[in-house]
Amino acid sequence: MDKEQVAAILVEIGTLLELKGENPFKTRAYINAARAIESLTEPLEHVVAEGRLGQIKGIGESIAKKVTELVTTGKLAYYDELKSSIPPGLVAMLDIPGLGAKRILTLHQKLGIDSVEKLEAACKQGKVAELPGFGEKLQANILEGIQRRRLYASRHLLDKALGVAEPILDSLRGHPDVIRCSIAGSLRRWKETIGDIDFLVSSKKPTAVIEFFTRQPGILSVSAKGETKASVILEGGIQSDLRVVSDREFPFALAYFTGSKEHNIVMRQRAIARGLRLNEYGLFRSKEETRDPKLLVPCKDEEEIFQKLDLAYIPPELREDHGEFEAAEQGPLPRLIEWTDLKGSLHNHSTWSDGHQTLPEIVQTAQQYGMAYWAVTDHSKSSFQANGMDAKRLRQQIKEIREINKRLADEGSEFRLLTGIEVDILKDRLDFDDDLLAELDVVIASLHMPSNDEAENTKRLIRAAQNRFVHALGHITGRLLLERDPYPVNETAVIDACAETGTWIELNCHPQRLDMDWRLWPYAKRKGVKCVIGPDAHRATDIAFLRLGVGIARKGWLTRDDVVNTLPLEKLMKELTRKRQR
Repeated sequence: MDKEQVAAILVEIGTLLELKGENPFKTRAYINAARAIESLTEPLEHVVAEGRLGQIKGIGESIAKKVTELVTTGKLAYYDELKSSIPPGLVAMLDIPGLGAKRILTLHQKLGIDSVEKLEAACKQGKVAELPGFGEKLQANILEGIQRRRLYASRHLLDKALGVAEPILDSLRGHPDVIRCSIAGSLRRWKETIGDIDFLVSSKKPTAVIEFFTRQPGILSVSAKGETKASVILEGGIQSDLRVVSDREFPFALAYFTGSKEHNIVMRQRAIARGLRLNEYGLFRSKEETRDPKLLVPCKDEEEIFQKLDLAYIPPELREDHGEFEAAEQGPLPRLIEWTDLKGSLHNHSTWSDGHQTLPEIVQTAQQYGMAYWAVTDHSKSSFQANGMDAKRLRQQIKEIREINKRLADEGSEFRLLTGIEVDILKDRLDFDDDLLAELDVVIASLHMPSNDEAENTKRLIRAAQNRFVHALGHITGRLLLERDPYPVNETAVIDACAETGTWIELNCHPQRLDMDWRLWPYAKRKGVKCVIGPDAHRATDIAFLRLGVGIARKGWLTRDDVVNTLPLEKLMKELTRKRQR
């Protein structure tokens, strides 16, 4: 286990101990130990191997033994026993906004609540509001949170779905009886959340493939298993179906099961208009629905299907009946952005605020991924919950980044860290004065404390865009997918303001955000507004979010020229300067 995985388990142990009502000093000890491990500037396994855990401030003898067990074995008996000693319903309540471990413990002790169902009943009876420290407003918020949790229970974030689907797809590709295989459905279309995962395989031995599929690691249970189809439940409770077809049928089945429903309807209508019938089995010369192979119009891949219907190839991400047919009738669609087009990122955090990597660690990670630059945009002072920086600390960070860049240059490296800030958009101003913002390479302005009033939020975002020192607006709707709705904002008006001022808009590619929404990017593109794909990185592994951002950018019809951080460093620095000269 690496340091981030170990730290996450220590934090969870602290939470579980709090649910049990343990001594708060004991609970805090695990939180402090997690922070100490996250701030290590060397690999945790080296510290453990050399027996130096006890020398780290915040890690006592007992916790050191547990960390050693986690690092060396990947497991911790104490952790497993602790989890099993707490009613699962108490842990499930942690997912409800507004409920921390202390409040859950109070609910358990005072009202005997040990499940979400009992909590809902107590709220509806008004019992929760009567508890000290709760009240009517919190009770209403809890009920709303329970309803939201139930509504989103069958949906899954894009990164979680990819994380369980891709290893299975790789395994299928390696099976000798598999001719072709692919993910289909909403996951292939890169929807921001998905309901289930579809796999499609072509093979002459479907039974062997079905048997192989149902034995894959990561499959929790098998719901159904037939000769050409199997349904399973994957890790995280995600429903998944595998269909096995002949290789002749594969292109048609792939197009059909990729969808979307709206896209498929138009495809079938186009076929009918040409005296053909299109379904999951093929494209047929017929005026009636059929599967007759004698009437089949052969197509070796999806591209040929589009060609037969007088269309240029439409990438899966665009198959939503959002203008793709009109564009494909005119000729080849624009080359959409690729993951390899990105040269760096402009929205990232370090241990100076709420990130988990030091500046030298960030340099190492970014270089490992072949990045040319990486901006450090920690939080400003008003984000106190995220250890936001004041002007003095920010200037200290600027100095340290310049020293790091000098060392990199002396070593012959062309990689550079960029100085920056994610500055809070306050009610009547930005969190820092223009004089300080002018000292930075990159300024991202974000609304972290929004109003319930659409006009007010829109006004604040537009005012930020009008500041010549602000390069980009971050996550403009503040949504958290499957958790929190967007705050009210007139996005079209914000896009228009960015077009007028030359301000960029972020596609925040943290899997919970993916904000701005893909449906709005075509409008922004028409207005000439540039996109910045930013992972909002807090950990080394968050760099992988850039791939999600590229998928969503493709869904929004964006090309390499539409995305700022595809530029090499020299051109990027010119563009960063351009806004300040307007």
